[in-house]
Amino acid sequence: MICSISGEVPEEPVVSKSSGLLFEKRLIERHILDYGKCPVTGETLTTDDLVPIKTGKIVKPRPVQAASIPGMLGMFQNEWDALVLSAFASEQQLHTTRQELSHCLYQHDSACRVIARLKKELDEARTMLSSLERQAPMPATTAVSSNAYAISNGKRAATEDDEFGPDGKKFRPGISSSIITELTDCNAALSQQRKKRQIPPTLVPLDAIERYTQLNSYPLHKTNKAGILSIDIHQSKDLIATGGVDMNAVVFNRSSGEIVSTLSGHSKKVTSVKFVSDGELVVTGSADKTVRVWQGSENGNYDCKHVLKDHTAEVQAVTVHATNNYFVTASLDNSWCFYDLSSGLCLAQVEDSSVSEGYTSAAFHPDGLILGTGTSGSIVKIWDVKSQANVARFDGHVGAVTAISFSENGYFLATAAQDGVKLWDLRKLRNFRTFTPYDENTPTQSVEFDHSGSYLAIGGSDIRVYQVANVKSEWNCVKTFPDLSGTGKINSVKFGPDAKYIAVGSMDRNLRLFGLAGEENDAAMEAES
Repeated sequence: MICSISGEVPEEPVVSKSSGLLFEKRLIERHILDYGKCPVTGETLTTDDLVPIKTGKIVKPRPVQAASIPGMLGMFQNEWDALVLSAFASEQQLHTTRQELSHCLYQHDSACRVIARLKKELDEARTMLSSLERQAPMPATTAVSSNAYAISNGKRAATEDDEFGPDGKKFRPGISSSIITELTDCNAALSQQRKKRQIPPTLVPLDAIERYTQLNSYPLHKTNKAGILSIDIHQSKDLIATGGVDMNAVVFNRSSGEIVSTLSGHSKKVTSVKFVSDGELVVTGSADKTVRVWQGSENGNYDCKHVLKDHTAEVQAVTVHATNNYFVTASLDNSWCFYDLSSGLCLAQVEDSSVSEGYTSAAFHPDGLILGTGTSGSIVKIWDVKSQANVARFDGHVGAVTAISFSENGYFLATAAQDGVKLWDLRKLRNFRTFTPYDENTPTQSVEFDHSGSYLAIGGSDIRVYQVANVKSEWNCVKTFPDLSGTGKINSVKFGPDAKYIAVGSMDRNLRLFGLAGEENDAAMEAES
């Protein structure tokens, strides 16, 4: 019995009532489902017309090739030949693919060489153009305009033909006598206020600091380039600014828990961020060698007002003067620049030819006439802002000086580096205490006095808060917070208004706030008052 469809012996034979033909059950049922008629006669056919045939178990006969040893050897030989042909075809395809890949790599290498040559020619053309512009005489109107700075679309950019001095460096107008008078008056006023200064009654007491825990963690920056490198706090508005590895700075409202604005524009990580306390301004420094001044608008966004390109290496620090009219930037190009905030004009660029290390940190003294800088060569330098002269130098650190902070009373300077934190007495110009909270492989990344000068925070592999004392008394560690980011690297620590919270930035994307929970915080304030 042979199936009329497959031509083979059926396993479940059925016969058609109308035609008498034999079929394999599963095949004829599938054909009826698709076409509804007999595949041989073409007559209408249904499954009810099929009659099963009862048979014994069918044993399929062996194929002829498998009935003898020579037949099996021939079958194996055919399969082996097919396998060898398939392997040969795969090798041919692999060889062709390798040739195509080699050709593509050669084209890519040629394209890279052409691009490199074009870049070199472009740089040479720019150099020649710059040389010709300096040598060519300029009309009077052009000479006047060359000293000015163009403002286009709200951004300040220096004109291409800035004047250069005899040494080939850009001409700087210098800090004028009127500005020096302004700085001196500000210093006198702040000095008088400091003599009358008292610790504010609203300052968080010591026992409350000891009970601080993490309040919130806010993911402000991107995940693919995680890391918060700098933090600043607007004391009166309770705004927090952060600078990240993701090339953005973020202005965050702590009260509402919402992002006010994301400042995008830098092409590399934002290394430093500062508020200007009496206005809607934020200053950021970046590894892309630029400084940007951002102006707040009525809708809450911050627009770029100036782009400053006076440095030739990474800008590591930004610090704003107490007048809120000037600021200083420090860079790895071994110079610091003194800027007018409103115009974005670099009034003075100070380079120290005695050393080759760049600057890694900077901060103004509370009175504004002294500037402190830290270098990548472990040196702390104190500068007279009026004369731009280096008036003091502190040695003793190991590794780059990553952060510096002046106490509010103006007597102490705290500096952080690979070997920990050193405290300097500015009246006697000496180191009077050293903290080594971590091992030699763990640098201290941040150090910060609170706004009242009562507490000192240190950030490295964890966060530690010390009670500020005098030169002879012990500075006790009152609280240690673990690094909850899990990265082992705290980059920035800042105290909020009256030390009511501590803002922490580390090598993940989250801004963390430590303090007391709401009810407990209110109770602590009432007990203190």
